[in-house]
Amino acid sequence: MPPTPLLADCTGALIAGGQASRLGGVAKGLLRLGGEPLAGRALRLFDDLFGQALIVANDPAPYEGFGVPVVPDRVAGKGAPGGLHAALSAAATPWIFTAGCDMPFLSAAPISWLAARRDAPAVAVVWRGRLEPLHAFWSRACLPTVERMLGEGNPSMWKICTAVGARFVPEEEWRAIDPEGRAFANANTPEDVARLGLDGPG
Repeated sequence: MPPTPLLADCTGALIAGGQASRLGGVAKGLLRLGGEPLAGRALRLFDDLFGQALIVANDPAPYEGFGVPVVPDRVAGKGAPGGLHAALSAAATPWIFTAGCDMPFLSAAPISWLAARRDAPAVAVVWRGRLEPLHAFWSRACLPTVERMLGEGNPSMWKICTAVGARFVPEEEWRAIDPEGRAFANANTPEDVARLGLDGPG
């Protein structure tokens, strides 16, 4: 029998819906670290941690070989809030953990630390003055609010977090588990790719 996931009540949701315009449109989840696609690294971790996993991507083709459901945005053109909405809509578990497909340094200890602080409908870290909503836990109880706000306009993730009554973890607390904020590193530009030691898709 396979081991029971640590967080069986949660789906790991890899958000891969962005256009990656600053990287020439490359599917960022196919960027590689140590020869392995970032999406594959993340899903391997999700397999250990969570009961289920999925990918949110409007172009499913790059991600069809990873063995998990690939779902599109249900409300087009809404960026990260649209990806969150799609993940919450598709998940069959009470919780989801969202992560960007271009985050090379996801790891079990920080994710588990954050999971232990789920005493609100969502929990996210504020790091260096910025919200980190794509390394965060969201309950499916947030879905009606997210859906309503998308229907009304283009809400920021800050506004969504506030509206659902999220717990905001301050930087000083997060530093206890991740002193350099390594978990939040992501690749938006060619300079980021070089700085993070990533290679292009193989």
